[in-house]
Amino acid sequence: MVMLEDLEQGSLIRNLVHDQVVEIIQARQKGSSAVEITYKDAQGFVHQQIVLDFPSNALELVERSNNWSFDADADRFILTSEAYRIHLAHLFDPYVAVHTSLIEPLPHQITAVYQEMLTRQPLRYVLADDPGAGKTIMTGLLLKELMIRGDVKRCLIVTPGNLVEQWQDELLQKFNIKFTILTNEAFDAAASGNVFTEVDLALARLDKLSRNDDIQNKLKVTDWDLIVVDEAHKMSATVWGGDVKRTKRYDLGRLLSTITRNYLLLTATPHNGKEQDFQLFMSLIDADRFEGGHKRKSNGEVSDLLRRLVKEELLKFDGKPLFPERLATTVNYDLSIGEKELYSAVTEYVRTEFNRASNLSNKSRNTVGFALTVLQRRLASSPEAIYQSLKRRKEKLQGKLSELKTNRIPDGYELDEEDLYDLDDAPESELEEKEEELVNEVSAARTIEELDAEIQSLAVLEGMAQHLRAKGTDRKWDQLSKLLQDDQAMHDPAGTREKLIIFTEHRDTLRYLTDKVRSLLGRPEAVVNIYGGMAREKRREIEQLFRQDKDTTILIATDAAGEGINLQRAHLMINYDLPWN
Repeated sequence: MVMLEDLEQGSLIRNLVHDQVVEIIQARQKGSSAVEITYKDAQGFVHQQIVLDFPSNALELVERSNNWSFDADADRFILTSEAYRIHLAHLFDPYVAVHTSLIEPLPHQITAVYQEMLTRQPLRYVLADDPGAGKTIMTGLLLKELMIRGDVKRCLIVTPGNLVEQWQDELLQKFNIKFTILTNEAFDAAASGNVFTEVDLALARLDKLSRNDDIQNKLKVTDWDLIVVDEAHKMSATVWGGDVKRTKRYDLGRLLSTITRNYLLLTATPHNGKEQDFQLFMSLIDADRFEGGHKRKSNGEVSDLLRRLVKEELLKFDGKPLFPERLATTVNYDLSIGEKELYSAVTEYVRTEFNRASNLSNKSRNTVGFALTVLQRRLASSPEAIYQSLKRRKEKLQGKLSELKTNRIPDGYELDEEDLYDLDDAPESELEEKEEELVNEVSAARTIEELDAEIQSLAVLEGMAQHLRAKGTDRKWDQLSKLLQDDQAMHDPAGTREKLIIFTEHRDTLRYLTDKVRSLLGRPEAVVNIYGGMAREKRREIEQLFRQDKDTTILIATDAAGEGINLQRAHLMINYDLPWN
């Protein structure tokens, strides 16, 4: 405790002004319980203040020490010097982000960040390397380097919905940068009403931003140090008949360009073969340079704004190709008589319903067409998938028929072209749920009689599928079985079974194949699954099991396995279903 008589000329006092140490120049007694002091603060400014007896108890008398005596608080000195060292780290270690991240970067990743992007300030750039080049890694390196240098505090990453969790995981695990996913709950719970002003490191779904005017109005009043858009080619505009057709995604891209200092677009397909469309895309990066470029001949020079390396140009540090040669083989097979009959019958049903849908509105026609296309894809996947799909559809339509009160069926679900785009970008679990909903409930029938006739057709098809399923006839599975048993590539030179991934588009087929392969191998523990709707933690657990457990040799997965999971443990892969993109 400091007594009033201790406040004399030359004394050093702490806590008179916040946490500063001040020097008393003059002290005058004001009665028995107060002193008027004149003091000099840490910045050298002179002030006056009256100190009363009671408050003076909070003051602390500091002993005067010689210069360079190093008798200050050692912990504070260490913290201050360490903070200053980190602040200047990029001057001494030009690759500080590399050395403070859990990654082993490749040559093309280092050159992209440190030679191409960091040298451009402000950054307006398209990174267009081939798939598999590690654009997420390059973005993480750039972001961390800019954060260390104090150049980025607020960053927004916009990505298709099926990739937001992958981005969040990669940035946290590899770079220790925690991003917040802007969910519906986050938008609703924002204390200020605008979540964009409350979150400095944010991940948002592309179509969540492009399709919602209210969200865009909130976005317009914010500013960012860096905005990154993944799969940026989806923000496209096209020239048709001399006119520009702009999508909502393209308009979002223009908006994002105006609210950020650094703008990075990631895409493996920047050019769709149409130069006019490419000029429109590049105007997202530099509106002045490319504005109206679709109307005039371009010189084609964009090397200062875009880098594209194809897989053949990606090398390791020893100069060897990064990617080994890809050997792809198509396995052909002939349908059995029963399979041909079912295929023809379902195809005729789909054709009939398509023709009926041609009389509907555009949205209704799109919706019915989408549902029927999904049904046709399941027919090509497996007898189990088409049987279960036909059965569920028949039961749902029977329920609708029993509830029908009028002579006309309500339109119900309707999809326009942008809705279909949204589904294409949706997380696999969300896409699977929506497909199931549409396949089961959408119909081109508009009267009770038409709906009843469709149900009768479905009952016949279901019976055919059930008969085929009961017989166990499946030529496609027969070919997979032969590959698993007889193909030499399935085993290493020592005879040990190699790791293998089998992809299918449908959950019914996944369950069907899992049972079949486990029976074939005689070891249930050898086969694991990943599918849409599986919790992220569970997916990571399955991934680790597949990668590290020598007894777990086959992973059967839907497209969910491609969302944020590293499966490079296996060099053998079978696409059980043809892609219908």
